[in-house]
Amino acid sequence: MSWGLLRDVLSGVNKYSTVVGRIWLSVMFIFRVLIYVVAAERVWNDEQKEFTCNSRQVGCENVCFDHFFPVSHARLWALQLILVSTPSLLVVMHVGYREHREKKYKKKLYKDKGNIDGGLWWTYFFSLVFKTGVEFTFLFVLAWMYEGFIIPHLLKCEIKPCPNVVDCFVSRPTEKTIFLYCMVVSSAVCILLNICEMTYLIIKHCRNICEKRSIKQAKRLKCGCDSSELKQAQRKGLRNGTLRSSVSMCTL
Repeated sequence: MSWGLLRDVLSGVNKYSTVVGRIWLSVMFIFRVLIYVVAAERVWNDEQKEFTCNSRQVGCENVCFDHFFPVSHARLWALQLILVSTPSLLVVMHVGYREHREKKYKKKLYKDKGNIDGGLWWTYFFSLVFKTGVEFTFLFVLAWMYEGFIIPHLLKCEIKPCPNVVDCFVSRPTEKTIFLYCMVVSSAVCILLNICEMTYLIIKHCRNICEKRSIKQAKRLKCGCDSSELKQAQRKGLRNGTLRSSVSMCTL
């Protein structure tokens, strides 16, 4: 599998991300994509070839392997990385939509096309929610499908066509367990970063709303003060006019 396209996509999203989002991208590249491409994919290459059972019954090893490893860890991890990275395309597409609108109307509609506000804020926030949900889902599937995060040295298989309880052995279980822990820990770190980024976006959004409301209230108060001052000035003018008119009447 070529990861060049995924790298280019995530690099394009980097300039539209927050500080926490850039940290997430660094963790994604170094501790997930790089580890998968360099080491993890090779560790699971021989999983079925080196899976052996102490039985000569035809089909026994294949059935036992399919029972204990219904989906390869490496392929599951690859699917997880793709699904987690895909929502970032929504942010790039939304920024592209803003650029298209400015070209269409031939005027500047946004102060900064990559600024996370308005509709882009909701797109960015939805992408974080989706990524967090995917991470939780894959951790749950991994724990449910393999009954934990440890690759056992010995597996007891009694599925037909195996004649009886057969002992099966996994190749390099300790090494695979280590990389499995790397997968789980990196997912947990990404979940934590996503939650921190969502919290940051919510706080920033609420602060912007409060600032806008305070500015509107200040303008209203200023307009109210100006109108009251104008009314007071008009009243004074009227009073002065009536006094002058009364004085003039008296002199006459």
